Amino acid sequence: MAELTVELVAVEQELWSGAATMVTAQTTEGEIGILAGHEPVLGQLAEGGIVAITTVDGERKVAAVHGGFLAVTAKKVSVLAESADWADEVDVEADRALVAGAAEDTPEVVAARGRLRAVERA
Repeated sequence: MAELTVELVAVEQELWSGAATMVTAQTTEGEIGILAGHEPVLGQLAEGGIVAITTVDGERKVAAVHGGFLAVTAKKVSVLAESADWADEVDVEADRALVAGAAEDTPEVVAARGRLRAVERA
C-alpha cells in the first residue's frame, strides 16, 4: 500500500513523525480520511476532535487534538494542533469526573470530552 509521511505536532512538541498508510481527522467541516495521493487540502481541526494514524506496521495511533490545522499534499500530512493527547495516556477517571460535574461547556470540558472520545476510538 502507498505511504504518506505524517507529522503530528502540538505547540509545545512533536508528538509523532513517520510513515503511515492512512490518517483520519475530525475537522470543523466533518471527518476526513487521507490516503496517499489525496488532493491537497487545508482543514481546521475541530475543538475536542480526534486524529487517528495507521502506521505502515499496522499500528493505530489515536490522539485527541484541541484546535489547529491539517495540511495535506499528495505524499504528506501535517497535523498542527494547539495541543494533543495520546489516547493511551488519558486519565479516564479524571476526565469522566470533570465532564460529569460540568455545568457548561468550558474549554477544559470540551478537551476532556475529546480525550474520552479518543480513548473510545483507540
